[in-house]
Order: sequence, then C-alpha cells, then structure tokens
Amino acid sequence: MTTVRIPAGWPATEEQARAVQDELRERVVLDEQGPPPGTGHVTGVDVAYDDDHDLVVAAAVVLDAASLEVVAETTAVGRISFPYVPGLLAFREIPTVLAALEALPCPPGLVVCDGYGLAHPRRFGLASHLGVLTGLPTIGVAKNPFTFTYDDPATPRGNAAPLLADAEEVGRALRTRDAVKPVFVSVGHRVSLDNACAHTLALTPDYRLPETTRRADSLCRRALREATP
Repeated sequence: MTTVRIPAGWPATEEQARAVQDELRERVVLDEQGPPPGTGHVTGVDVAYDDDHDLVVAAAVVLDAASLEVVAETTAVGRISFPYVPGLLAFREIPTVLAALEALPCPPGLVVCDGYGLAHPRRFGLASHLGVLTGLPTIGVAKNPFTFTYDDPATPRGNAAPLLADAEEVGRALRTRDAVKPVFVSVGHRVSLDNACAHTLALTPDYRLPETTRRADSLCRRALREATP
C-alpha cells in the first residue's frame, strides 16, 4: 500500500477548488470515441473513508476487458485532503486515487470511476478531473442521478434514457439488469457517451454495478480496515 501526502499547493478553500475546476474543465476532450469495449485493460477506482481517523484509502483494480479477470491491483492511503463539500468531492479523493493508479505495474486502459464526469453541477466530476490529470480515457458510472432528471428506461437490460440538466444531456440512465434500477453513465475524458454505455454493459454481465466498481470497492474497504488504527 502506498502512503500519500497532501500535495503542496492543494486547494484549501471552496473558492480555490472551484477555480481549479474552471481551469481544468477547459481541457476535457469530448471528441474521441475511446477504446472499444472488450479490448485491452479496464480499471476500476474507488475510495473509502474513515473520518474519525482522517483517513482515505483508494483502490485501483485492472481487469482484462475480454475475460474480466483481475490483472493487477493496488491501494494507497492518505489523509483526507479537503472538507466534504457537494460538487467538490474529487478534491478529497484525487491524491490517493492518483497514487493508486501510478503504482500499477501495467497500463490501466480505460478508467471507470464510481461517480460522475460531465453529470456534475459544474460539468467536472471525478471522472473528468482524473482524466484531465492523467490523460487517460475515463467514464463515470454512478449509483444515483445526483441532481439531474431522467425518464425511466424500458425494463429490459440495455435500454437507456437521457440524463438531463434542463434540456442538456449530461449522461444516460442505463439499465444493466432487467427490471432493476438503472445506473447513471457519463463521459469523463476521451470517450464518447455511446461508448461509455457500451463499456458499462460489457462490465455488468451479472450485477447492476460494473465489475470494476465492485472489485475496487471491496479492495478499498478491506485496505481501510487494515489501515485503521
């Protein structure tokens, strides 16, 4: 497990964090298709917190995109680097997530975040933030729609409906299991929305949530238990 320090100059106030979002958001690439589903590597990242001990643990789990078998996994632990502010959660997570990714012994390929990309009030969630900082193709697959609206997709797996901010499509509500609540997919960086949904379906052969998210969630929770005094 890698131990992470809060980077020098890391934003300490909401105003500073929003200024960083404004600057980095201009670098998001939205005109690339991204890697085809079922090829190369796909990596899930997730975090777990222990607020009582001021700890955050990040996990990165690389899967073979064709077989969904684990290729590599890493964890990183650090101090919580920003207070809890809705819309600014990436600033609590990015340093440890970056450290976990950097410790991987192989290229991560597409990175799947348990959260949001463009489906974010400032159009710059964790998936977009992480993509811009690393240059990697990224998508967000979230458990809930945040503040956005959608019509319920048709019941069979594979159906989708636009996730809307007024009339703007910021992602899609995607049904990954028949008659089960959808997940909420959004572009992070260097991936199209159609391709992000195709990847999400390829990663959900048995469960509502992607295998990348399920495995990263399990790993970071286990690592947090081991790191907690």
